[in-house]
Amino acid sequence: MKENKFDLYKIFNIFAIAVLVWFIFAFLILPNWEVLKSTFFPDGSFTIDGFSSIIQSDRAMTGLRNSFMIGLLLPITCSIVGILQVLFIEYFDVKGSKFLTVVYMIPLVFGGLLINNGYMFVYGPNGIATQLLSQINPNIDPNWFSGYAAVIVVMTFGCTINYMIFFRNAVRSIDYSTIEAARNLGASQWEILKDVVLPQLRPVINTCVILLFQQGVGAFSAPLIVGGQDYDAIMPLILTFANRPNSRMLAALLSLFLGVFQIIVLYVIQRTERNSNFASVSKTKVKQKKMKINNPATNVLAHITAYVFALAHLLPFVTVILFSFMDYQSIAEGTLSFSGFTLENYGRILSDSTAYRPFVTSVIYSFLSATVVAVITIYAARLIYKTKSKWGTVLEYLLHIPWLLPSVLFALGMILYYNQPKTVVFNQVLTGTTMIMLIGYIVVSIPNTLRFTKSAFYTVDDSLEEAATILGAKKMYTFFKVILPLILPTVLALFALNFNGKLDDFDLSAFLYHPLNPTLGIVIRNNLSSEYATDSIALNLVYSVILIIINALVVWLVYFGGMSKISSLFTGIKGKFRLKSKSQSGAVLINEQNS
Repeated sequence: MKENKFDLYKIFNIFAIAVLVWFIFAFLILPNWEVLKSTFFPDGSFTIDGFSSIIQSDRAMTGLRNSFMIGLLLPITCSIVGILQVLFIEYFDVKGSKFLTVVYMIPLVFGGLLINNGYMFVYGPNGIATQLLSQINPNIDPNWFSGYAAVIVVMTFGCTINYMIFFRNAVRSIDYSTIEAARNLGASQWEILKDVVLPQLRPVINTCVILLFQQGVGAFSAPLIVGGQDYDAIMPLILTFANRPNSRMLAALLSLFLGVFQIIVLYVIQRTERNSNFASVSKTKVKQKKMKINNPATNVLAHITAYVFALAHLLPFVTVILFSFMDYQSIAEGTLSFSGFTLENYGRILSDSTAYRPFVTSVIYSFLSATVVAVITIYAARLIYKTKSKWGTVLEYLLHIPWLLPSVLFALGMILYYNQPKTVVFNQVLTGTTMIMLIGYIVVSIPNTLRFTKSAFYTVDDSLEEAATILGAKKMYTFFKVILPLILPTVLALFALNFNGKLDDFDLSAFLYHPLNPTLGIVIRNNLSSEYATDSIALNLVYSVILIIINALVVWLVYFGGMSKISSLFTGIKGKFRLKSKSQSGAVLINEQNS
């Protein structure tokens, strides 16, 4: 009997590996190869004439320079803001830390296309801040908030969520006894922070810096929306060139430059992982205590800085919410008043099928893709972690293929390769179908999800699995009852990030969405391109608020114990129902005995 069960487990493993290999070959290798083949072998013979075109194109070289400059500066600015934010709410004794925690989490529900839309509504050419400034200085340039500086500001505050999730957890697990020991030896607060605290957090900081460089180089929404018409970056240029059949070679070559950066990032992360300890930093059960800043001037400066950061997060967020309840005239004039209050904007969204259908489409695609990605990465990360062989390394690199080419080029490859029946997908045509965008969402979400899922496996003590095996537990039972619960917080966090990230996706959706089922990102971007028509702005405001609600619900369920609270609620209701049933049964029994 035992051998039969083992055979079933082995058959399941073989089947799962076969499906994984098929998926990698069909959707990671072939579409990207199609793009490269059509670029470097357009007539069947190899050519690199496109490189000279890139070098001679001022626009392409400017885009490369701008993206590389974002990649260099963003890790600096975002790390400063992100680290300080976490220290303000977790390490230093700053008044109102609970309020600051909620505000600093805003990018988790108000990021991507939403935060760029919010900043444009506040600071754009027709933004309310620009209108107020024009009353003070009529000669002000309406496009004052644009270009490199504007992109860095938006991305700095939008990308701090990496620190609020991963760096914050690391700060919470610091060995507080080391801080107490340093304090007893006479070390100052600055020396403790510099020589004791931050060195323990260096692996997490390094990972965040690397990811920020990657996000900066591959920035899309911010340069496209906030950068202005004259600001070029790699990703918007790739989209522009890819939409022109005669310029697709330039798009492919620009993507290769971006791919080189991605390979370097992957190599650095691999080296960082090999030289880092993924075990918890904490070695003690001593509860951490917040440090009160002793220097009065520094204490005041810290409080001012903390609330300036909060204001930067709050202003576009609150403004979007408030103006979503204003009528068209109030939105156009940038004024808040009770007389302008209306629910007509929300009524239009909820009653017009063309308005609410993008929500349904985006939610379905986001949920399905996040679920499939979670299953694939859990199995792949487990396989890579357990094998620890060259085949596991090859599998890991294959699953990082989406890093080599940007999503827009991958989407182009999917369209070009699957525009006719292919044997690898059972003679089906995927181009123009609703399935192709789901596949695209899944593929581009795999690399980052795999990185953190694999890291989660390294935090699991192998002795737990060994103990379960010694006690006679089967492999499947051990995984689902011992291993999975330990990595589930990371898995759920990544699920939330993937789900929220795809709700307002634009760059991938622009290529793959079905014309009859546009996603929310497509609709919001089209509204931004409609010469700032007031009705389009109103729709975007309502879209943003509803997306914030959906994102906040997901965050509450995953990060703030919403699932456990709901489970406890149902358990309590079930217990009360059982108690009531027992009471009624007892009363019936007593009545029968009395009779």
